[in-house]
Amino acid sequence: MSKNIIMGGLAALALLAMPATAQAEDLTFTLTNASSFNIANFYTSPANVDDWQEDVLGEDVMAAGTQADVTIADGSDQCVYDMKFVFEDGSEFVREEIDLCSLGEYTLSDN
Repeated sequence: MSKNIIMGGLAALALLAMPATAQAEDLTFTLTNASSFNIANFYTSPANVDDWQEDVLGEDVMAAGTQADVTIADGSDQCVYDMKFVFEDGSEFVREEIDLCSLGEYTLSDN
């Protein structure tokens, strides 16, 4: 086999492998509702975006005193997010610029 054919084959394999390593991973973190309120809606948005993404909870309600793993699968490598919590009584709480990659978890409390 010629050296050029082997090198060409290795270059082709490297090109095929590049997109897999360049793709962003989903961001997963643990959300704990240590507040005394049920969360009806939970929205996230990259901190540099002005619009809220879809409701993470969908049809579900996150009861007070519970926790859940949340996955943000927005295809970006973003770590800093804004979060908006809407409670069953309609009141809202917004927390801005939270680095979820370094924290790995977020606890919502009454304090």
